Amino acid sequence: MKYIDIGNGKISASEISLGCMRIANLEVSEVTKLINTAMEEGINFFDHADIYGGGKSEEVFAEAVDMKPSVREKFIIQTKCGIRKGFYDFSKEHILNSVEGSLKRLRTDYIDILLLHRPDTLMEPEEVAEAFDILHSSGKVRYFGVSNHNPMQIELLNKYLNQKIIINQLQLSITNTGMIDFGLNVNMKKDASIDRDGSVLEYCRLKDITIQAWSPLQYGFFEGVFLNNDKFPELNRKINEIAEAKGVQNVAIAIAWILRHPAKIQTIVGTTNIKRLKDICKASQVELTRQEWYELYRAAGNQLP
Repeated sequence: MKYIDIGNGKISASEISLGCMRIANLEVSEVTKLINTAMEEGINFFDHADIYGGGKSEEVFAEAVDMKPSVREKFIIQTKCGIRKGFYDFSKEHILNSVEGSLKRLRTDYIDILLLHRPDTLMEPEEVAEAFDILHSSGKVRYFGVSNHNPMQIELLNKYLNQKIIINQLQLSITNTGMIDFGLNVNMKKDASIDRDGSVLEYCRLKDITIQAWSPLQYGFFEGVFLNNDKFPELNRKINEIAEAKGVQNVAIAIAWILRHPAKIQTIVGTTNIKRLKDICKASQVELTRQEWYELYRAAGNQLP
C-alpha cells in the first residue's frame, strides 16, 4: 500500500481508505474481519459520517475493534456532519452536538478529521469558525475538511477559519469525470467544456487540499456499478484487457485509474466483501501508463478535443 501526505505532511494516509457507510447492518464479527483485512492490506484510514446507519456504523466500528486508548492510534478516523433529515445544518450548535455524538459512538476522545458533509447555503462561516476553534482547542478534532464543496465555498470558510481546510471529498470515477472533462475541453462549445465546479481539481492542487474520491466504482448518482455492466461494454472490455495484462482484477484497474492522477487523490471504497477489498488494494501496486489512462477515459465515452 502506498501512502500520501494530507495537510502538508501532517497525516500519512493510505491512498485507499475504507468507507464505513455499509457496515451498520453487518454482524460485529464480520466488521472485525473486514477491518482486520483492511489493516493487513495497509489501510490505516477509515471514513465515517454521523448519518451512516443513523449513527450505527460508528457504533459497530468501535465495537468491532474493541476501541480503547491502546488501539486508537492504529486508525486515522474521519467523520462528517451537517446533513439532517430534510435539510443541511452548519450551525455551531449542530456541529458541536454532532461531534459529541460521534465521539461517544466511536468510544474515543478525539476525531482525526471532521468534514462538513454537503454545502449549507444558510451557512454563517463565523459560526463554523467558532465551532472549529472549540473542537480544535479542546483536542476533540485535529483537522478539518469538507465534502462536495466548490472552491468559492472553501474560500469563504477559509476567510474565517483558524484551521484551514485540508480535504475535499468529491464524487469521482471513470464514468463520473466532470472535474476532469472541463480541463480537457477548454474554450469549446460543447457540454464537456462547461465549468460545473469552479475548477475544483486545479484549485485543490493549488491549495494543497487532498481530494477524496467517493463512489469510485459507481456511475451516475448511486445508479449502480459500471464494472461488468452491459451499459458500458467498451469500458469493461478495456478494463478487462488491462487487468489481464497486469495480473489483477477489474476493480483494481478502476481504482488505479483514479490513483494515477498526479493530484494524489485518495479513494474511499465502501465494499464489505473481504475478497473484493483485497482485489481493490492491489490497485496501489498498479502503474498505469499515460496511454492506458487515456484509453480508459475514452472507453468510458469521453472524446478528446
